Amino acid sequence: MAALEAERALTLRLAQTDSLTGLVNRGAFTTALCERLEAARASGGTVALFVVDLDRFKHLNDTLGHHAGDLLLAELGERLRNDCGPGEIAARLGGDEFAIISDATDVARRAQRLVQVVSQQQVIYGRQVSPGASVGVAVYPNDAAHASDLQRFADMALYRVKTAGGRRFSIFDAELRAETERRRTLEQELRRAIPAGEIEPWFQPVVDSLSGGVVGVEVLARWNHPEQGLLSPAAFVPMAEELGLIRAIDEAVFDAACRRAAAWVADGLIELVSCNVSPRDLLDPGFSRKLIGRLERTDLPATALTVEITETFLVQDMALGRRHIERLAAKGVKVALDDFGTGYSNLRALMNLPIQTVKLDRSLIADVGRDARVSKLVASMLHAARALGVSIVAEGVEDEAQALFLRSTGCDRMQGYFFARPMSGEAMDAQLRAARAEAPAERALRRASR
Repeated sequence: MAALEAERALTLRLAQTDSLTGLVNRGAFTTALCERLEAARASGGTVALFVVDLDRFKHLNDTLGHHAGDLLLAELGERLRNDCGPGEIAARLGGDEFAIISDATDVARRAQRLVQVVSQQQVIYGRQVSPGASVGVAVYPNDAAHASDLQRFADMALYRVKTAGGRRFSIFDAELRAETERRRTLEQELRRAIPAGEIEPWFQPVVDSLSGGVVGVEVLARWNHPEQGLLSPAAFVPMAEELGLIRAIDEAVFDAACRRAAAWVADGLIELVSCNVSPRDLLDPGFSRKLIGRLERTDLPATALTVEITETFLVQDMALGRRHIERLAAKGVKVALDDFGTGYSNLRALMNLPIQTVKLDRSLIADVGRDARVSKLVASMLHAARALGVSIVAEGVEDEAQALFLRSTGCDRMQGYFFARPMSGEAMDAQLRAARAEAPAERALRRASR
């Protein structure tokens, strides 16, 4: 019976221990934190949570290999275990992230000591390694009443340190609390904004390189916030992705954009409407069927729609990408390869898939006409694309020198601030109809004066 109990105790201990460092693992850490908070709640005590993250750990893995990284993590586990005082619990949460549960009252001194302990040099494969560490701190009950909030607030303090360069500590404070409240409010408003139609399509013109006339539009999302005004995607898209709302936003913007642009296509004002698709959507095997179904419920012809996909998705799953692209092409929907030239420049995809357009990334366009090497690179990419029979759109064109170079090297279409900034549907409609009414001679004169 005693042997059975000992075996059970050993099994339980192993289930609660991180195999690499010998510290408490994430599951046991969560249980211990909840128990410690319950005890503090009963006694009126405090609990400090220190979250520790290594600086530049990925660089170590990339240069010395993962085994070297494991040696460092094992050493750090030993250091933290030896540094813990009575009643403190050290845990490895995963990867290069650790945590300490403590009853320390001078949290600044304890946090600084953790930074020093973790940052001590270590010799790995004959090389001196100084990992450095960032530490975030939150305290019960001053900062949070529940374990989940306490860990979240410590993570927020940690993130503030990481963005400032690391190798120091940060304690959750009023500034971070205000940021938390702003974020919580924005989350609630975002959930309400989607069904309320506040996330709306804006449009940036795509112009023909030779004529200078608008031939299409790219659809972009904007949040027309009732109090904060117009918000760019950077203000809400990352949050929407975290909350699982990005698909609802994409669908709402797509539907509204197709309804708005259908009249422009029907009136002969533009030829194409271009929409970006997130990699998350593309990983859905039913994505292309769903998109075709939504498109059929609008008046926009399938032949007027261009769907922009990224090179990185094709590298991740070429087979699924092929199914989506072929299904869309069968309905007349065109496919553009976005961000071309920033990563893999997947010429194999252009040769083997029905992709009609490539979009040169704005990072390449910035120095064309100024830097000879960049100009040669872009010219060669344009030549390769033309040889494969695909059209080329350059985005991010901001001045005349860029536009003239791209036109001279055979770029078919361009977009960017040099031509027009993104605008609302009403403004886009007015511009397109004004251009229709403008006399051809006046149009030519305006182009010549640029």
